[in-house]
Amino acid sequence: MEKNIHEDCGVAMIRLLKPLEYYQEKYGTWMYGLNKLYLMMEKQHNRGQEGAGLASVKLSSEPGNEYMFRERAEGKNAVTEIFANVHKHYKDFSQEKLSDVSFVKANLPFAGELYMGHLRYSTTGKSGLSYVHPFLRRNNWKAKNLCMCGNFNMTNIEDIFEKLTDQGQCPRIYSDTYLLLELMGHRLDREVERNFVDAQKLGLTKRDITHYIEEHVQMSNVLKTTMEDFDGGYVICGQTGSGEMFSIRDPWAIRPAFYYIDDEIVALASERPVLQTTFDLECEDIKELQPGQALIVNRRGECSLQQILEPKERADCSFERIYFSRGSDRDIYKEREQLGRQLTEPVLKAVDYNTTHTVLSYIPNTAEVAFYGLIHGFKEWIDARKVEQLSALGDNPSPDELYNIIRQDVRSEKVAWKDIKLRTFITEGTSRKDLASHVYDITYECIQPYKDNLVIIDDSIVRGTTLKESILRILDRLHPKKIVVVSSAPQIRYPDYYGIDMPRLEEFCVFRATIALIRERGMEHLLKEIYEACKKELEKPKNDAKNPIKNAVRAIYKPFTVDEINRKIIEMLRPEGMTTPVELVFQSVEGLHNAIPKHRGDWYFTGNYPTPGGMRLVNQAFINYYEHVHPTLSEA
Repeated sequence: MEKNIHEDCGVAMIRLLKPLEYYQEKYGTWMYGLNKLYLMMEKQHNRGQEGAGLASVKLSSEPGNEYMFRERAEGKNAVTEIFANVHKHYKDFSQEKLSDVSFVKANLPFAGELYMGHLRYSTTGKSGLSYVHPFLRRNNWKAKNLCMCGNFNMTNIEDIFEKLTDQGQCPRIYSDTYLLLELMGHRLDREVERNFVDAQKLGLTKRDITHYIEEHVQMSNVLKTTMEDFDGGYVICGQTGSGEMFSIRDPWAIRPAFYYIDDEIVALASERPVLQTTFDLECEDIKELQPGQALIVNRRGECSLQQILEPKERADCSFERIYFSRGSDRDIYKEREQLGRQLTEPVLKAVDYNTTHTVLSYIPNTAEVAFYGLIHGFKEWIDARKVEQLSALGDNPSPDELYNIIRQDVRSEKVAWKDIKLRTFITEGTSRKDLASHVYDITYECIQPYKDNLVIIDDSIVRGTTLKESILRILDRLHPKKIVVVSSAPQIRYPDYYGIDMPRLEEFCVFRATIALIRERGMEHLLKEIYEACKKELEKPKNDAKNPIKNAVRAIYKPFTVDEINRKIIEMLRPEGMTTPVELVFQSVEGLHNAIPKHRGDWYFTGNYPTPGGMRLVNQAFINYYEHVHPTLSEA
């Protein structure tokens, strides 16, 4: 109900397969790749509004001249800012000079053949330009320069940190991005040195060795020796100073990546519609990068798909379909519509099948398509009742009888409006809480007070903060007979360790409600049992296939039904003084799988983490919770 689940990061890559002169002649500008990257990043603005960066590699450069370029910025306008900064380099040159490709290649930055962009949403809460991708690792050897960005969150950084220190390295920063860059850079160094030895064996010397290295670097070797130990969801993109480009997807297919190849370009993005719109393509033109697979383009422009890691059981993130990705994707639109449509029966039950006095609405904006699905479901139900009523009229129905039947329809209104954004400079508690209650506004007199039920649908309910502080309070001003809050996603019970770093279980309203039920019913012993079980799970050897780590936290929900938890959530979130009856309706896990059959990554809802790292982190999260709440008991 509130946007506390944020977007994942977005990536975009373009490799021009023709000389810049080709694009100047065909498209009227050598900036074809740069312009397309801008479009791809703007089309993925939904995936990150905290920062953005771009990088470019120029293949034809002489010693003493820069060949790798990077621009980064923070803030929601970062995409505009970084491209404006790039174009500042060109403002003092005449159009004649800017059309002279030979001059451009020799003198202007970002006039390259490789382009890479990143949109950032922080999964760790860390901010500052130093955390904005792409990351860059410099070296005097072109082939050893590495620029990297990605959409990822790794769950086993402790293991990777230990591996690096065992190699004798001393990392300066403890973060998954930095450690990945250093580990991959270390492996790239070894690959370059392997080719250096091979070149010497062939009798090559001086710059001939350099040319040999740049033509024979195998990024597949680098990726295989870098990524084998990582646990998490990721799409990692990179480019080297010598002109290698690559993107690799995690073996569980948790994070998404799509690509397109023709004789002019290779392009990759986090979402399929981005490529469709940018390059005017059909769905069938675009391919999905497969689990553990890498798309690699060498400096000669030769493309290959290589299996770097053994594919695991697929766990494509279902929340990509519910919320993260844009709804303009053909399949995602259908899936979100189905999520709403199949909630028809439980919503009808919640309003006692009284469609005459029920108004449907939604919380802007990501629930809009599910809202349409719910409307379609209501319409189908009403149409079926019309058929029954018409059939029962007999041979000579009166015009009034016919009219009363055919006029029955779905009632829908835009009830809620996203009005203002809470200003963070106000920190005083009472003032801040009062402002939060005005984040949304309503359409006044859009329902009949005390007669109409109001159904409001959103994509998810996470913490419940906005529901308590704003939504319920402001909807109550309309004086509906009943408010039914609908989530097109199931109850969110567990953190996501593969995209959004939200490690504390107590942040989720479903968890808090369950804890309250346990205490009400005198079942505190269950918490102690789960705590001990979590500790035993963490004692298991890592990566033990015969005795894999399990999610012991799941036991906390077993004693209760969804409806019991729902009622407790409403009791906890109901604003003081509110008297309107409120009911919660969640999507079922079975309904989720029915609507989104190809994306089975449902750990948010079921706790079925696809990787050992996810299982370890959720057990640790409960231990952290228990030891904070019961410090003396945890020591016993």
